[in-house]
Amino acid sequence: MNPRIILASTSPRRKELLSKGGFDFEVMSGDYEEDMTLPIPPHELVRHLSHGKAQSVSKKQNDAVIIGADTVVVFNGEVYGKPKTKERAREFLCKFNGEMHSVITGYTIINAITGELISNSIETKVYFKKVSNEVIETYLKNDEALDKAGAYGFQGLGGQLFIKKTEGDTDNIIGLPVQNILGDLKKMGVIT
Repeated sequence: MNPRIILASTSPRRKELLSKGGFDFEVMSGDYEEDMTLPIPPHELVRHLSHGKAQSVSKKQNDAVIIGADTVVVFNGEVYGKPKTKERAREFLCKFNGEMHSVITGYTIINAITGELISNSIETKVYFKKVSNEVIETYLKNDEALDKAGAYGFQGLGGQLFIKKTEGDTDNIIGLPVQNILGDLKKMGVIT
């Protein structure tokens, strides 16, 4: 009998991605307050934040395997999370315009039954087309930008308007590197 698996995220995109794995899991968010301003390198930051999210759920669910994740955009060494305002979203998109940036997702898997823990981070490079200010302004009229790290949705209108090409795992850009997670769940013996 496989243990319960809990995704420590209410993100519909992460839920959809993990569903592709073909196994049953529950969705539960913890009470972890993420701090994007911690002065640590981006890969370490996303692993730290994903660990905090997974741990906040594992404290209450000691009979399950918990998966936490966090995604950031990194451009010129600076970390970009969700913009929260249209002004910040515009600032992000203008900086990325015609340039390459990285999307880094950190994930942590905690087996609360055995105490085993795996934490990892995956990086994907995203190349933006050079677009006009009008294209950016048109995009900002919908709310997609406010709820996404880096101010654009890869699988939505943002992906169509801005992305020229990518290098690496595209699931990672959406917020969950599923193949890596499935591999780690198999290593832990949680799934076969």
